[in-house]
Amino acid sequence: MTANATTKTATAKTATAKAATAHRVLAPGPSARTFRAADGSLVTPPDDWACLPPGDAALTRRVKAAGPCFTVEEKKGNKTFSRGLWAPAETIAAHRATLMVERQDPAYAVRLAQGRARRERAQEQYEDDFEEAVVDFLAFHGRHAVLAATLARRVTAHAVPVGSGTVARTQRIPVSERAEAAVIAWLRHQTTAYDHMHIPREKGARREVRRMLAEQSRRLLEKYRRGDDVDGASCPLQSALVRHSPG
Repeated sequence: MTANATTKTATAKTATAKAATAHRVLAPGPSARTFRAADGSLVTPPDDWACLPPGDAALTRRVKAAGPCFTVEEKKGNKTFSRGLWAPAETIAAHRATLMVERQDPAYAVRLAQGRARRERAQEQYEDDFEEAVVDFLAFHGRHAVLAATLARRVTAHAVPVGSGTVARTQRIPVSERAEAAVIAWLRHQTTAYDHMHIPREKGARREVRRMLAEQSRRLLEKYRRGDDVDGASCPLQSALVRHSPG
């Protein structure tokens, strides 16, 4: 082999090694140490890498920031679940030891409590803001104001908890749009037969069903916006609120 060919081969191997150890998001593979990339190819971590299980957010952040790693995620339906972070075992051990020392410091517990209190205050404020946004979207006539307030509380209680995975938790759209989407989703599940429908496994079929049910829900909301007389016994919205009332 010529010197030129040898250099090219070494360069190619170096590039392959760098690609293999870049920070990548992968899916579980057929074995414990094999993962699947977006293009379907199989990826194996270096021999000196280990798995950091999910659960310790602080440690995961530090290891991820320290250098190359694999984030392993498994998608089930519309939800994505973490299956751990793969990185050099020495890196994981070093940061775990550092965190252990920090966490034994009384000041760490104080900072932890302060951070928890800040998050709780922020969550409470978001709940208030979101509920107000729901009421604004509903825009019910004054004669149905009590019903609007009740519906807003139910939608908010369902949608805003941390970890709920609902549209209310996204930051990609304004809160007004989150509120609208959350109301339509709540109505779809609580006032229609959506959860029991047999929907063909065809591309776009579920989206079309959701679109039709959303229009049905919007027509229902319009009655309350106009201030129409609504028969509570036959109204799916009022029936749902009674059916799922606390206690």
